[in-house]
Amino acid sequence: MIDGFEVGHRSADGDGWLTGTTVVLAREGAVGGVDVRGGGPGTRETDLLDPSTLVERVHAVVLTGGSAYGLAAADGVMAGLEERGVGLPVGPGPGEVVPIVPGAVIFDLGRGGTFRHRPDATFGRDALAAATAADTARGSVGAGTGAVCGGLKGGVGWAETTLPSGVRVAALVVVNAAGSAVDSATGRLWADRSGTLATPNADERATLERARRDPAPSLNTTIGVVLTDATLTKAQARKPAAVAHDGLARAIAPVHSMSDGDTIFCLASGRRPLSDDPEPGWAGLVPAFNLLLEAAADVFTAACLDAVLQAEGRGPWRSYAELAPSAVGGEIPATR
Repeated sequence: MIDGFEVGHRSADGDGWLTGTTVVLAREGAVGGVDVRGGGPGTRETDLLDPSTLVERVHAVVLTGGSAYGLAAADGVMAGLEERGVGLPVGPGPGEVVPIVPGAVIFDLGRGGTFRHRPDATFGRDALAAATAADTARGSVGAGTGAVCGGLKGGVGWAETTLPSGVRVAALVVVNAAGSAVDSATGRLWADRSGTLATPNADERATLERARRDPAPSLNTTIGVVLTDATLTKAQARKPAAVAHDGLARAIAPVHSMSDGDTIFCLASGRRPLSDDPEPGWAGLVPAFNLLLEAAADVFTAACLDAVLQAEGRGPWRSYAELAPSAVGGEIPATR
């Protein structure tokens, strides 16, 4: 996990439920940015992340199922943080704080069988209580519990890298896309840019193509967070979120449709300087920042790959690993 952050999940799977909530926690606050590209976003508090606004630090980001109803999960996160005294100080007394909790939702309504089964404030509280700095669970958990992607099961994915300067960059993504993660001509995953996986055999390619063609029309949305321990300004923090959409476009085709609400946040904990140059100026900072941007796109692609590979089939949605076992070879590649 990137220094300064924790991740927690609440999943509801079974008895008419197939949904959940994921919380990215920054107890000490983090500089935040966001970039919204989809035609049907469901978001909360994204205006506060504009560089021209007052608030400088974010205390958590909520990623959740439930479409617009699921935004209620953020209320539980706010309440839990207030009880811990975490938030923007707004009064002279102890505990007089307002936690800053942006969020975004995916559409998964009714996928478990009951339309009214969707996250509420208790999901946010539970995900917050489960937050830990340990390696996060991935696949069909949290906000990815009810996620689908082009007829296949989607889910939560994670990837991270370390730059030569020691700055760390990671991505947490919930893949729930109208587009496909699979190249229909080859059956390979678009996000497998290094060719780690094998090419599916002919029968598997046919099965994957049927899965891509058969899904009923649905609203969707891929959402995620780029995390870094670098020191960034609010204006800088928006750029990794924007560039991460390039990483999304490498993994899913098409993206940013009118039925997707693709939204990506960036959180910077400020634990490390962006450049080791004692007097970086333009010449030192720009190359360092460009490396961070390159990494943001790369880890987002890798996190999308991880989400699709870690997903487990639910209901009518099978996973890529289930439909193309020869491609995976019984071992899912690591993305850390």
